[in-house]
Amino acid sequence: MRVRLIFGRPCEDMLTAVKRLRSQGYLIQAFDASLVVSADHLWYAAQKAMQAMSQGRNVARDLGIEILRYASGQRQIGKALQMGITQETERVAVVAVGDIEEELLAGLVEQDGRDISFDRGRVMAYFEISDIELEAAGNERIADLVLERVALVNAYR
Repeated sequence: MRVRLIFGRPCEDMLTAVKRLRSQGYLIQAFDASLVVSADHLWYAAQKAMQAMSQGRNVARDLGIEILRYASGQRQIGKALQMGITQETERVAVVAVGDIEEELLAGLVEQDGRDISFDRGRVMAYFEISDIELEAAGNERIADLVLERVALVNAYR
């Protein structure tokens, strides 16, 4: 299944547009881009979520929420939702799964050419990465520490 990632500023009424597209059967999941550490972060979460759904190991009934759950490194959906977007979200990362026309996606995000630009402090707090853990792994490995949490979501079942 085709998975696409788009980064940028949310277009006006993005939340409404996402809900409309989802009601039409399109799979769109939006994230607060300040918590996304790499494209691999979302690709890997999407792959893990699709695998869980196909094997009946999913927690959420909705693939978009399952992707969010994996990307957040959380087992609990309620905690995972904190990685989603609100009206105040400044930059978004959108995962689109399946055959979705580019025109539909263009109405969601104003691409700003920045791709990944996460907030180190917010990432450390959200993913509960301690200074000691970061010191041991090295500052440049923060993305690897997040991917480790994505990989371990099922370990805490």
